[in-house]
Order: sequence, then C-alpha cells, then structure tokens
Amino acid sequence: MAGKISRVLIVDDSALMRTLIADQLADAAGIEVCGVAKDGYQALEMMKQLQPDVITLDVQMPGMDGLETLDRLLALKPIPVIMVSAMTQLGGDITLDALERGAFDYIAKPTGLAQAESVMRDELVRKIRTVAGADFAKVLEVRRSRAEVRRQRRSAAGLTAKSINPPVRTKTVAPIECPCRCIAIGISTGGPPALTSLFESLPAGLPPIVVVQHMPEQFTRAFAKRLNSISQIEVKEAATGDMLAPGCAYIAQGGKHLEIRRQTRSQMRLEVFAGDPVSGHRPSVDVMMRSAAKAFGDACLGVVMTGMGRDGSEGCKAIREAGGYVLGQNEASSDIYGMNRVAFQEGNVDKQFDLQDAAQTIVRETKRVRGAPLATR
Repeated sequence: MAGKISRVLIVDDSALMRTLIADQLADAAGIEVCGVAKDGYQALEMMKQLQPDVITLDVQMPGMDGLETLDRLLALKPIPVIMVSAMTQLGGDITLDALERGAFDYIAKPTGLAQAESVMRDELVRKIRTVAGADFAKVLEVRRSRAEVRRQRRSAAGLTAKSINPPVRTKTVAPIECPCRCIAIGISTGGPPALTSLFESLPAGLPPIVVVQHMPEQFTRAFAKRLNSISQIEVKEAATGDMLAPGCAYIAQGGKHLEIRRQTRSQMRLEVFAGDPVSGHRPSVDVMMRSAAKAFGDACLGVVMTGMGRDGSEGCKAIREAGGYVLGQNEASSDIYGMNRVAFQEGNVDKQFDLQDAAQTIVRETKRVRGAPLATR
C-alpha cells in the first residue's frame, strides 16, 4: 500500500532557487511539489488555496522577510516549515530566530550547482520525509510552552531583550565538586531550541561540556554566541587546541569532526578535523563520544537528545562500556524521538529524562559516584 504523499510549497524570491528545489524534489518518491511562491504574500495565499503538508521558506526575502512570513504562516495553521538559509553569519542568526519561533528545521542553500544534489535531493528530502511522521502540532505547542517559560523566567529576573545579551560577561565561578569530569552531549533535529532551554537553566561551575549539534558550518559560531548570551556557562565554538575547563561548553564546528584528546595526565584538549561522515554526519556524535569515553572513562556523563537518525548510539555504548553513565531525552519532550530512541532501545541509555528536568538531572548525575549500580531503565 502506497504511503501518504507529502505536498510541498516552495517559497523563495529567487526563480533559480525555486526551480532548483522543485527539480530536486521532482523524482523523490512520496513527495509532490504542489506550488511555488516568489514572496511571503504569495505564500500566504497559496497556503490557503493548496493546503500543503510542508513548506520550504527562504530566510532572506525583500518585502515580507522569512521571519514575518513564518509567523503569519504558523498563525494560519501549525504547518512544518523548513527554512532555506544562506551560508552566512546573518543567515545563521535569522535561522536560529526562526527555529525559536516554530520553524521545524532548516537546510543551508548550496553554494553551487555541484552541491545541489547532496543538499536538496538528499538532505531536504530526508527532512521532508521525517516531517511526515512527526506530530508537528505537538512540537509547536511544546516549543511555544518552552519559550513562554523562558520569557517568564527572564521577566522574573528583571532581564530585558538587551540585558540577556550583554557585550561582555564575566563568568568566573568555582567548579562544582563532583566525580564527573566531562559532559558529552549529542543532539540533532530540534536541538537549538532544546539546548537553549537547557543552557538557560544550567548552573555555573559544571564540568566541561562538549556538544555535537548537527549543523552546517557558519551556523555553529552564531549558535555558540547565542547560547553564551543566555547561559551562566561560558560557551564557544570548539577550536583545535582548546583546553577543557570547568564552567565552559564547546560546540562542535559545522562540517568538521571533534575529538577530545589527552594533553597531559590531567589536561584534555580538543581536536577539530576534516574526515568522512560517520553515522551519516560530520560532526558525528559517535566520534566525539567515543573520544570522551577513551579520555575520561568512568568520569564521563553522556547525554543523547532529540534528533533524527542513529548517530550517538555507538558513542553512548562506548561511554557505558568505559564505566560512564548515559542520559537520554524522553519521547514526550523530543521534537524527533530518533537518535535518543535508537540509543535507548539498543540498551545504551541508563535513564531517560524530560527536557524540563534536564538541567537538574544533569547536575544530579554529575555528582553521582561512578561505578554505582545502573538505574533501572
């Protein structure tokens, strides 16, 4: 029996890009391009007429830009929107705003025709098919609920839009005494909003945190800056030679693998390097977590969160086999219960957690004595 056809509306001010996306989707099984729109105004009218299942939306458009168009589309209907962003700092910033406002996911525009097949035919098709199996109304409701909680928290603390992003911020706090010496986090689809929620709540002084978020290059630096602006933890994009330090978090560079390597008996450094995709990704959660397990052994806490695919399951297994402990985000609070589902079902997760309890769960488990009996799954 044939599966449901996903009807896609393409919105882009570039005729070339509209044609490129439509051509790459034309031969994809289970996907039908039901219309193309040149701007946000036309997109709103075509959405009402065509009732698409998914929309691809250009981030930067004249007149009504991508963010305003997104807001108006979601006000009409909770529809999955995949942002199509230029590979620039501005494109990355706007895309992160779009994800906070309710966009389901994003892709980076190919820089040339040679990249069109891998980006559009492979990545975009995969994301459209993932959307087809997701309860997007639930995803949107959860994201809006998180955003409201953050707004209330900031209001109660007397913070404003300007004060949550100060130009200079001192974050020197004594390290929390605990057996854990590293927190290794792997995350993908739905990651930016989830990590924003998590990092706003994490206290200063935690062991060093290393994060692999599946993201294109140019986006990870903007994302690290955004997390740094809302967190008590010092957050930066990882670079070769960075020495892991308590109270700091390191975001893997888009398009590069990240490993933790021993510098001295007590010091660990980061290595950023090119290489083939592992578990379908570069950066790969498996690559980073395996290195964390090797470097820290039973003093490592693994955390696998929302995202499609299976990247991270083998890394979680390596952490557990080294004596470490692994947390997995639960289905109810995940945008996509994929990576974390695979890791859990394959027996590579010790305990699941809800995103709203993530910060306190992570803090509690960093203080857990290694080698204690594993929690019942």
